[in-house]
Amino acid sequence: MFGSIAKAFFGSSNDRYVKSLDKLVRQIEAFEPHLQALSDEELAAQTPKFRQMLEDGKTLDDLLPEAFATVREASIRTLGLRHFDVQMIGGIVLHRGEIAEMRTGEGKTLVATLAVYLNALERKGVHVVTVNDYLARRDAETLSALYNFLGLTVGVIVPNLNEEQRRAAYESDITYATNNELGFDYLRDNMKHSRDQMVHVPFNFAIVDEVDSILIDEARTPLIISGPTDDKSDLYLSVDAVVKTIDPSLYEADEKTKNISLTEDGVEWVERALETAGLLEGSNLYDVENTMVVHHLEQALKANVMFKRDIDYIVKDGKIVIIDEFTGRMMDGRRWSSGLHQAVEAKEGVQIEPENQTMASITFQNYFRMYPKISGMTGTAATEAPEFFDIYKMNVVSIPTNVPVLRIDDEDEFYKNTHDKFGAIAKLIREKHEIGQPVLVGTVSIEKSELLSDFLNKEGVTHNVLNARFHEMEAHIVAQAGRLGAVTIATNMAGRGTDIQLGGNIEFRIDDEMRDVPEGPERDAGIAKIRAEVAEDKRKVLEAGGLCVIGTERHESRRIDNQLRGRSGRQGDPGMSKFYLCLEDDLLRIFGPDTLFSKMMNNNLADGEAIGSKWLSKAIETAQKKVEARNYDIRKQVVEYDDVMNDQRKVIYEQRSDIMDADAVGDVVTDMRHDTVNAIVGDACPPGSYPEQWNKDALKDRVRDVLGIEIPLGEWMEEEAIEPDTIEERIQSAADAHMDTKITEVDAAAWRGLEKSILLERLDHHWKEHLATLDALRQVVFLRAYAQKTPINEYKQEAFGLFEKMLDAIREDVTRILMTSEIRMRPAEDFQLPELPDFLTSHIDPFTGENDAEPASLAPAMFGTLPPQVGGALTAGEQGEDPFAGQGVSRNAPCPCGSGQKYKHCHGVAA
Repeated sequence: MFGSIAKAFFGSSNDRYVKSLDKLVRQIEAFEPHLQALSDEELAAQTPKFRQMLEDGKTLDDLLPEAFATVREASIRTLGLRHFDVQMIGGIVLHRGEIAEMRTGEGKTLVATLAVYLNALERKGVHVVTVNDYLARRDAETLSALYNFLGLTVGVIVPNLNEEQRRAAYESDITYATNNELGFDYLRDNMKHSRDQMVHVPFNFAIVDEVDSILIDEARTPLIISGPTDDKSDLYLSVDAVVKTIDPSLYEADEKTKNISLTEDGVEWVERALETAGLLEGSNLYDVENTMVVHHLEQALKANVMFKRDIDYIVKDGKIVIIDEFTGRMMDGRRWSSGLHQAVEAKEGVQIEPENQTMASITFQNYFRMYPKISGMTGTAATEAPEFFDIYKMNVVSIPTNVPVLRIDDEDEFYKNTHDKFGAIAKLIREKHEIGQPVLVGTVSIEKSELLSDFLNKEGVTHNVLNARFHEMEAHIVAQAGRLGAVTIATNMAGRGTDIQLGGNIEFRIDDEMRDVPEGPERDAGIAKIRAEVAEDKRKVLEAGGLCVIGTERHESRRIDNQLRGRSGRQGDPGMSKFYLCLEDDLLRIFGPDTLFSKMMNNNLADGEAIGSKWLSKAIETAQKKVEARNYDIRKQVVEYDDVMNDQRKVIYEQRSDIMDADAVGDVVTDMRHDTVNAIVGDACPPGSYPEQWNKDALKDRVRDVLGIEIPLGEWMEEEAIEPDTIEERIQSAADAHMDTKITEVDAAAWRGLEKSILLERLDHHWKEHLATLDALRQVVFLRAYAQKTPINEYKQEAFGLFEKMLDAIREDVTRILMTSEIRMRPAEDFQLPELPDFLTSHIDPFTGENDAEPASLAPAMFGTLPPQVGGALTAGEQGEDPFAGQGVSRNAPCPCGSGQKYKHCHGVAA
């Protein structure tokens, strides 16, 4: 109560913070008359002046007022747009590493130019992160005029660029890119064998557009680079044979989650069966050495018990084809992950295809936390403010609108079933359509969009149906959703980053309708006609009430509902919004107070009748808060597990970096050899044991296998008081002498290159195997909860032990190869660094379940090429007779000519 009174008198903490920035805004305004008097050349000269001031000891905060005023004046001259005062506040918030929450239509793209320019003055690079390739390209093209005017270079990263183009984009002062492209470039760089091959630059400052979408929604799933594994068909078949003999009484199955777990008797029975089959190390199934076996056992159990032929899958032409549980359709080309598909193939006796193994992975949380400073902007972030602070240490600041919001938000309407609800929605849309009021309808899935489309067809209403698959086409349709009488159905995530302007978007209409009309009187007349039509349509739409936004059901997150609602009422325009719900909506069905809703609505509502109630709306909001909390826990758990891997990832990547930067790694190799000798002697001659207890045969065999030398162990043992330390020193001396002899036989420079190459190759090999083991461990560690142990703590402990074992294995492997291999050096001119293979990149979209990391092979044709002024990042130069030169086609992508060959083996052969 007292808090509410204080807030009424003094304003919220957000209001007070925003008000405190007014002083800076006044300072920015004070520079305006001086800058207006400058010529274009003098205004552009501000950039070198600022950079000199930084070298003289000034900070970015010292430069902020004059730098922001410079951007404002340059924007007026190049873009014809002047930043509002509230946009200046947004720019200050971004520069301070916070999240600017700004309503749709308030000009977030223009706001970013302020913080981007100021931070780019340091020459350390600024990354502007967008949600899709279209927006990255659009923003880079649009704003390059402003940045180029001020002497800054701009790069843009979209799919299908080669390494030279990516490197040029990263080396620009400002780089526009999608979150996926940035993350995959970072992972790929840490799989390369030379600094010259790397494209990513050191982390400095990132501004994330639609920050809630990227750092909250898409952060549920990690970025993964994978490749085919070694053939493990025998292991799948052996485990499958064991599973087929397990008695049903030895396991418990949960059909709802399709999980299966062994009973205590089942564990003992399986341990003996696996021991007999030679698949178990030791006698305990859950020893860390048996992690992979446990993983395959679990998948084989699922395949044999939970997955039914002709229900979950069919066998077609000797292959397992998954059946979609919702549609009953065959899903050709889809495969279950984590070895489950291979387990089903073993069960059915068809050919087992190798599974894809993770080569590198990272979550968005851990990727973006590597930036020393990160900020973001969006229309909806306040509901997730605690998560932004907990994970990213970013505060959310709500920026006031430039003019008051006039949109009317109607109360929700509730119906008994989906048919009644969609009938009511279709009726309202027809009424709005008849008076010319544009309507935007948000749905939660493509299926619901198609269902509503059927209702509208029956009502005779012309409409567009959208989903978020084709960004450029989607942006053009969403941009025109404010035209007179337009009806647009879109999934709630579609069209982000594109404003809906009443009467239509002039620029998009000119681009769509006048694209093929050459410069001249005809084009000028056409543009004038479009402008007049848009102005007249806007007048009529304003009279009709502005944009009407309809939600067909509440989303799991209030933030997504607010995104949809925020489409209406931009820049003080009139508008309205309303949500329709029913008892069959997923949110009500799964998370609502089931009995209360059911009794009240079924008993008191006739067919087609609606009810509106603030109490019901409050109940819905409570359900949404529950889901938001659950989703936060899921994301937090993803981060907790990835944090364990992230600590290890940093160590491995730092080691790779040190190896690549070093002129020679002889000292590292020598230390590895000595550590390996220490481990060999320690295993055969344990501390505190007597000589007669030492395993002398094993010691000689290991020294021969790993070091390639014979030792006179029998003679040494005849000496009195021989100690393990003495044996270790003698083996080290013999190994060093053997290596010295080997080195003298080859060129010193070539040998240094060979050591680096082998060290990197073995490091990558064991890291890849380690990732696979951690993946398997993570899937089975939850079973420790049955023993009253915390899974994440068990995971940390086991992962640490596995990491130490991996480092030991790397040392021994490198030592064995260098000590025992016969070295035949190729001429230096024949040597080439290995080219990365065609890895699979994946990031599963949490809303569609589809992999949004695989760019379409037609992307270059869709996007074309950027003009040279955009940092030159996408201009590839002449490439012989290649008709696709300069289109940014990846060398490993399919050739656009349709030959079926890779581009580098077809038209790109001369590149």
